[in-house]
Amino acid sequence: MITDFKGKTAVLTGAGSGFGLECARIGARLGMNLVLVDVQQDALDRASAEMLATGAHVLARQVDVADAVQMEALALEVQKRFGAPHFVFNNAGVGAGGLVWENTVKDWEWVLGVNLWGVVHGVRLFTPMMLAAAAQDPAWRGHIVNTASMAGLTVPPNMGIYNVSKSAVVSLTETLYHDLHLVSDQISCSVLCPYFIATGIHQSHRNRPGELAADQPTQSQLIGQAMNDKAVGSGKVTAADMAQKVFDAVAADTFYIYSHPHALGSVQRRLEATVAGTNPPDPFESRPDIGEKLRSALRAA
Repeated sequence: MITDFKGKTAVLTGAGSGFGLECARIGARLGMNLVLVDVQQDALDRASAEMLATGAHVLARQVDVADAVQMEALALEVQKRFGAPHFVFNNAGVGAGGLVWENTVKDWEWVLGVNLWGVVHGVRLFTPMMLAAAAQDPAWRGHIVNTASMAGLTVPPNMGIYNVSKSAVVSLTETLYHDLHLVSDQISCSVLCPYFIATGIHQSHRNRPGELAADQPTQSQLIGQAMNDKAVGSGKVTAADMAQKVFDAVAADTFYIYSHPHALGSVQRRLEATVAGTNPPDPFESRPDIGEKLRSALRAA
């Protein structure tokens, strides 16, 4: 729980757009030191210039969060510049869809590399630094927020590779919560589970590394992309709204952060089926029109 952010240090991955950028803006207003991390240099440059203009102390680095060596170098630089960070937002993410058997090895490597390994690296590198700082000062407080998705709790069809990555982040963060509370009362964590929000993730193929160049998209991937674009475009909750929820959760030590609580009905039905041992429920029970549209499009492909 962090109630006073002034003078504290935040490490924000995916800081060039979406939730990361909006959290940087809040952090700047609150007087935080900002470590801005993104793989897209032009977006990072814009974010850095904006935060520097507010008077914030900024360390901006282009980093591929999936790369262990780059993340280790970042952690060392953060420690040298600001010391242990108080707030770590493992937020960088990419989207991908399509029928699960149609995803290539390169698809899996890219999505799991960013969405899961990026979080793993953030946790394994910054948590020890935070624990060491807490051990030196009983008043020191820290918090980690990992970005998952409602897809990690509802596992919608035609999004398998993304679901797997985000389900893993939910599991990792729940485990982290319990592990932290075994060893310290000064550091906690949260998992962010947004629904369809305009953050730029639905166009994340723009940052796919050249060595993992995508094959020609399949029909199921094109259908999934089109439906996601429409859902994101019609969303009313903004990235700025969610960034404020993130800071509110850090201040209140709230673990689960949701953008659309109404979507939890699907989570409840899934968990009830799990406990009952029945087959997975229809994920489109509340919106059968969308389910029928997807089914028809895939069968006509």
